[in-house]
Amino acid sequence: MPGLTPASAIPQAITVHEQSRVLEVAFSDGARFRIPFELMRVYSPSAEVSGHGPGQEVLQTGKRQVTVTEIEPMGNYAVRPTFSDGHNSGIFTWSYLYHLGADQESLWAGYLGRLEAAGADRDAPMVRKATTVTKKKSHGDGGCGEDGCSCGG
Repeated sequence: MPGLTPASAIPQAITVHEQSRVLEVAFSDGARFRIPFELMRVYSPSAEVSGHGPGQEVLQTGKRQVTVTEIEPMGNYAVRPTFSDGHNSGIFTWSYLYHLGADQESLWAGYLGRLEAAGADRDAPMVRKATTVTKKKSHGDGGCGEDGCSCGG
């Protein structure tokens, strides 16, 4: 179609291939891509993965075996997949899916390079930073005698 660009191409068919773990997308400009679930997961456009700006990206590991358990349409512009690791906050626009498909080779190279630079293993489980929450007891009577109580007792 004249004047059609990857940014304006829209999917004509989206197929989830569970066994091979790829999302097949056929676009209106004739392009057809098989996008691995792992690539989608490590490049999720969610704030949890891509951060809120340059340099805030979170390197994803342990996603080689991830699957898509559900895919939800988001209006006429995107889909939101739910991955087997519970991640479901990424909204994949048509242009972003096109980018993932068309630029797979360079995206994979970039991902593998970031893993190497970080000394990370692609299959290692994600390490979550521990959050410590301290809760003080407060009885308000000033004489409870419990350790850690803020009532002064």
